[in-house]
Amino acid sequence: MLHFTVKGNFNNTENFFRKSKKLTNKLLLIFDKYGREGVEALQRFTPKDTGQTANSWNYEVTTHGIYWTNSRTISGITPLAILIQYGHGTRGGTYIEGIDYINPALKPIFNRIGDDIWKEVEAL
Repeated sequence: MLHFTVKGNFNNTENFFRKSKKLTNKLLLIFDKYGREGVEALQRFTPKDTGQTANSWNYEVTTHGIYWTNSRTISGITPLAILIQYGHGTRGGTYIEGIDYINPALKPIFNRIGDDIWKEVEAL
């Protein structure tokens, strides 16, 4: 016959989970802060002809993260920000090379998000 004796309790584990429930609200605040900063960075980095694409950036925060969007489209379908980023062909058969502006705009934001989230997790 096998017999186990267990000593102790789950207080530390329960405290960790109780504190981690509050983490979601803190993360949403962090996401909102950096969502706004990301929009400002994208507006600064977006190549400007008329400025309409640069001024069309917005963001949405969910419990999963930040989603940056640009509402400027061609014919209501094709997102102009993506055409600028990756390049595109024209009706005349030429190709317009893309300009990588989204990644340089958001890289420092991503780094700061990671740092702030890690601080919150460590504080648990």
